[in-house]
Amino acid sequence: MVKVYTSSVIDAPADRVWTTIRDFNALPAWHPGIADSRIEGNQPSDKVGCIRNFNLKSGGNIREQLLALSDYDYVCTYSILASPMGVENYIATLKLSPITDGNRTYAEWTAEFDCDPAREKQLAQDIGQGVFQGGFDALKRRFPAGR
Repeated sequence: MVKVYTSSVIDAPADRVWTTIRDFNALPAWHPGIADSRIEGNQPSDKVGCIRNFNLKSGGNIREQLLALSDYDYVCTYSILASPMGVENYIATLKLSPITDGNRTYAEWTAEFDCDPAREKQLAQDIGQGVFQGGFDALKRRFPAGR
């Protein structure tokens, strides 16, 4: 099993950052790699069990299911149901924690998955630095220091 961990600090309060990312269908609004997204079956985008179906700007379609969402803990967990990446048993968690010194946010994004052993390093790099860090960098641009 491959484990990926990426963390970052965002110069905004955790509740403000959470308002941006808690909507399971809002990836295109804040993540630069996502072209469009929809929730299947007209389910609410914060209902545990809902499925988001989205397209990447680079091409490819991914379906993910929301497994857990906590407004109290600022955390969401989801699984990949279908993707072109060649991963199986993929579970990811995005968690925010308040940093009281400066009213900032500590953000963590983790994933565990199975894949072809020959692809482990490349997929871990692509997911950790491409997807996760790319999302954090976009959030940092959205919430610049001092604003």
